[in-house]
Amino acid sequence: MTTFSAISAQLADQAIEVPSWAYGNSGTRFKVFGSAGTPRTVEEKIADAATVHRFTGLAPLVSLHIPWDLVDDFAALRRHAEDLGIGLGTINSNTFQDDDYKLGALTHTDQRIRQKAIDHHLACIDVMDATGSRDLKIWLAEGTNYPGQGDMRGRQDRLHDSLSTIYDRLGDEQRLVLEYKFFEPAFYHTDVPDWGTSYVQVSALGDKAYVCLDTGHHAPGTNIEFIVAQLLRLGKLGSFDFNSRFYADDDLIVGSADPFQLFRIMVEVIRGGGYGAASGVAFMLDQCHNIEEKIPGQIRSVLNVQEMTARALMLDTVALTKAQEDGDVLGANEIFMDAFYTDVRADLAAWREERGLPASPMRAYADSGYQAQINAERVGGTQASWN
Repeated sequence: MTTFSAISAQLADQAIEVPSWAYGNSGTRFKVFGSAGTPRTVEEKIADAATVHRFTGLAPLVSLHIPWDLVDDFAALRRHAEDLGIGLGTINSNTFQDDDYKLGALTHTDQRIRQKAIDHHLACIDVMDATGSRDLKIWLAEGTNYPGQGDMRGRQDRLHDSLSTIYDRLGDEQRLVLEYKFFEPAFYHTDVPDWGTSYVQVSALGDKAYVCLDTGHHAPGTNIEFIVAQLLRLGKLGSFDFNSRFYADDDLIVGSADPFQLFRIMVEVIRGGGYGAASGVAFMLDQCHNIEEKIPGQIRSVLNVQEMTARALMLDTVALTKAQEDGDVLGANEIFMDAFYTDVRADLAAWREERGLPASPMRAYADSGYQAQINAERVGGTQASWN
């Protein structure tokens, strides 16, 4: 098996975007929970994201959500982030919290409402121009609850027309990434329910449009690593939203429910050329921390991704390929499982110390006093929330 020292340099290529909304309050359909130290402004969210990067060295970008993170001066916000040692990453649109979008946004039958949704995305691209962001990420809470409620074919046609207008506004270095989700809040049919639908839509747009794969947006038992392999093979995997799930879109800490799945995904990412800055594939988190502290939750998540990346990099692909070609079923599986079961935690701790990072970012954060500081300072005002 490949040694840790042999893959040490490759680990330096890892960069994971953290979402601004992970630091705000969130909850269930029934209740949004508050907690001490929650940011009240986007600047405070960025400060928390920068704290994750300071302790891990893994999170150099923070994703923004519009309108949750609207400010008057995005160029100034960009400078604020850079002063804290990070950058502004993906810009996420929102067409699911306006009464006009009850029956659809980019797919709506009413041209006025469709144009309103298109204009929102064009405004998001304006934000990208100011922040230097590369990606516009679109997730649509659109579909129907009852057979006959809407014309499914017509909705796909209108979606294409709307996306085409948005796509045409992108700059030369900007991209559109279209996320999918197999259900919720629409339950009969969802307009972008799977990777195939997303792929069909972005392929019709052009070479600056890609699929975003959220690891929580699949039915139980779905082979996500197969989807990863296919999208990389087709050159259309633009980004990940990493989280973990037991049932549906649980938005749990990545790797918490099924670390083996995260390992399998990372094996396919590396095998398909999707790892590293040159690949163009963005690694992002999409999580809400409802019962755990938010900053430690993000630290734990990026460390989980790093650990499974290290294990995947240590897979002996030469021996695995030979076993596969020889038809050695159990031998191939053993080689695969050996890499997964390799404990790299001590090696990663030493790797971090060599780079001036704490061996245990979780412990270092707990000892830093940052949480107590923000708990004391962030009193009054309105806490950030997606509700």
